[in-house]
Amino acid sequence: MASRVLVTGATGFVGRRLVTHLMAAGYEVGAVAIDGRATPASVEAFCVDVRDAVALARVVEAFAPDRVVHLAALSHVGESWRRIPDYFAINVQGAENVFAAAGGRPKIFMSSAEVYGVVPDDEQPISERRALGPRTPYALTKAAAERLALAAGATVVRSFNLIGPGQATTFALPDFAAQLAAIERGERPPEIAVGILSARRDFVHVDDAVEALTLLVARPEPGEVLNLASGEDYSISLLLDRLVELSGLAVTRIEDPTRLRPVDVPRLCGDATRLRALGWMPRRGVDRGLAELLAEARHGT
Repeated sequence: MASRVLVTGATGFVGRRLVTHLMAAGYEVGAVAIDGRATPASVEAFCVDVRDAVALARVVEAFAPDRVVHLAALSHVGESWRRIPDYFAINVQGAENVFAAAGGRPKIFMSSAEVYGVVPDDEQPISERRALGPRTPYALTKAAAERLALAAGATVVRSFNLIGPGQATTFALPDFAAQLAAIERGERPPEIAVGILSARRDFVHVDDAVEALTLLVARPEPGEVLNLASGEDYSISLLLDRLVELSGLAVTRIEDPTRLRPVDVPRLCGDATRLRALGWMPRRGVDRGLAELLAEARHGT
């Protein structure tokens, strides 16, 4: 088992959980992040921007990892239309810098199912053999970074949507939970501001995603692409209904034009047969994730 793992994006939604999980599994972890948020005391932390190739090279030289997990990225699809240069610099050039600094070490790169674009219903769940068809700036940057990753011999993990506590409220489900909690506290009228709710997505609990990444740290699949998916998809409308039901509130949906995207992929459902064959299995499910989101929004935990 590799003993030293360097994780970029180590204070993000996935990264902070992965750092903790790897430590519990006995790894020495190096945490790369651009911000100054705290990491566990036993983690060697590096405050570095992935756009800084020289600084990244120094980190790798200093920490001497056996594995590198590259998570650092801008990940909001809607925001990517307004920040195209930033998304390119961080998601593409940043990835190139990480792979160059890592050299010949095994590397795991977290990509996104958004790279598949629009896929007909009769061709879903989507397998890794599907040709890419990115439709948004975010998806384009991830598709470009995948090419760099595969050229560098990395394992590419195409993650479908993740769910769980700790995700920013710029994303739909934690935002809905926050709105419901505010309604409960009497801070806003019983109305939920929404965007397009018809899109269907395959959700994986963030802790299941972390278990998949930990598995690949132990058993990397160099040059391979693996879907991280549950094989089931739900409309955003249905998940909002479940959140509302959990809250016990009676609310009205109000469409907010600022939440609409120039392009929205209708459906993404993934086939994770290859990852399951390595021993991974999603264990937590959407309903648990929704309950945790609402509890977090209510109590700030």
